[in-house]
Amino acid sequence: MVPPAFENNRTAGPDAGPKPQKFVFVLMDNFTMLCFACAIEALRIANRMSGKTLYTWALAGEGGEVATCSTGTGFKLDMDLEEMSRDDTILLCGGIEVQNATTKRILNWLRREARRGVTIGGLCTASYALAKAGLLDGRKATIHWENQDSFAEEFEEVELTKSVFVIHDNRITTAGGTSSIDLMLKLIATDHGEELANLVADQLIYTSIRTDQDQQRLSIPTRIGVRHPKLSRVIQMMETNIEEPISPSTLAKEVGMSTRQLERLFRRYLNRSPKRYYMEIRLQKARNLLMQTDMSVINVALACGFASPSHFSKCYRAHYDTTPYRERGSQAARLSI
Repeated sequence: MVPPAFENNRTAGPDAGPKPQKFVFVLMDNFTMLCFACAIEALRIANRMSGKTLYTWALAGEGGEVATCSTGTGFKLDMDLEEMSRDDTILLCGGIEVQNATTKRILNWLRREARRGVTIGGLCTASYALAKAGLLDGRKATIHWENQDSFAEEFEEVELTKSVFVIHDNRITTAGGTSSIDLMLKLIATDHGEELANLVADQLIYTSIRTDQDQQRLSIPTRIGVRHPKLSRVIQMMETNIEEPISPSTLAKEVGMSTRQLERLFRRYLNRSPKRYYMEIRLQKARNLLMQTDMSVINVALACGFASPSHFSKCYRAHYDTTPYRERGSQAARLSI
C-alpha cells in the first residue's frame, strides 16, 4: 500500500496578504527523502509559525501517479509533468543513480519550463538534470560532494562550487541532505524576514544556519581526525592535484619539511605513507568517475594521474579487488535492472 504524500496545505483558508508562493517538488526515481523532507517541512513550519498560508506545494513526477525514494517508500503524486505557472518554483529532488533517472521527458520538460521563465532548482544530485538540460551553463552551481568529480568532467561550462547551496539568477542548486534546510531558511528570510526564518530554524532544532558561502564537506582536520596544519595542507594539495600528482619531495618542500619528516608525519597520524594516501585519493576519484560517467577507462586513468591503463588497472585491482572494466560492467548491470 502506498502511503499518502506529505500533508498538503492547498486547502487552507485564504489569506488577507499576498498570494502564497507555490513550490512544485518533482520527485525523480530513487530520490533522497532527506533533502525533500527538509525542504517541505521548512515550508510547513513557516506557515504554522506565521499563522498564514505563505507557501503551498504540490508533488509532481513522470506519470503523475507514484514516485519511489531511495529507501523504497512510495509517494502519491499530485500531478504529472505539466505546464506550471510562471510564478511557481520548481524543485527537482534527486538521489542515487541520477543519470538513469534523468529521462528525455524530464529534460524536455525542464527546457520548456525554463523558456517560460520559471524558477527551477535541483536538490541533492538533481543539479545533474539541470546541467544536462543546459540550464546551468555559465552559472554557478553545486552538487553533492560524491558527484562533484563526474559533474566537473561532464559539464565544463558550469562553474561548480563546493557550497551547501547556490542561488544564481533563477536557478537554485543544493548539495543534498540538510542543505535543503539552509536553502529554505534563506528563501523564507528573503520573502518574509529573518525573524520568521529564525523561528523556523528553532522549530527544526537547527542551531547552525549555513549560508551559500559555507562548504558542504567537513574540514580536512575534522575529516581525518587530526589537527596538524602541515598535514592538512599536504592533503589539500593532494586533493586538488589529481590529474598531475605532485611528488612527495615537492609536497614536503611546500610545507617546509624533508621527505623523511613527511613520511613520519603520515605514518604517525594516518598509518600509511604519503604515496599510499595519495594513491587512495586518486583511486577514489577514479571509482566515482567509473560509476557515475560514461568516460572510457583510458580517460578515467588519465584524469586520475595514471600514465597507462595497465598501471591503473593493476593499482585499482589491488585496492578494490576488481578491475576498472569489471567495475564499469557491474555498474551497467545494476542500472539495467
